[in-house]
Amino acid sequence: MAAKSANLYARIEPDVKEEAERILAVLGIPASNAINMFYKQIILNRGLPFPVRIPTAKPVNAAELTEEALNAELEKGYEDMLAGKVKSARQTFADIRKDYGL
Repeated sequence: MAAKSANLYARIEPDVKEEAERILAVLGIPASNAINMFYKQIILNRGLPFPVRIPTAKPVNAAELTEEALNAELEKGYEDMLAGKVKSARQTFADIRKDYGL
C-alpha cells in the first residue's frame, strides 16, 4: 500500500460535512478513508462513480400550487393508480434503501 502523504483541503457546507461524518461513523469509516475510496472510484470509473445530470422534470411543490393545480396533480396520481403505474410503499422504501445504501 502506498504511503498516505498527500493532503487535500476542501471547503464544504458544515451541515453536509456533519451529516456525512455521522453516517460514516455509524459505518465505522473515517472521513479520510471515504475520500480515498471516492478518489479510487473516480480512477476506476475514469470519471465520477455516479451519474451527474440535470433533472428532466422539476418536482412538484404542493405548497406553491393553486387549489386547481393541486387537484390536477392528484387526479394524475389517481389515474396512474387506476392504470397500475404504482408500487407499494413497502417496495418504494425497499428501493430507496437499496439505491442509497440505507
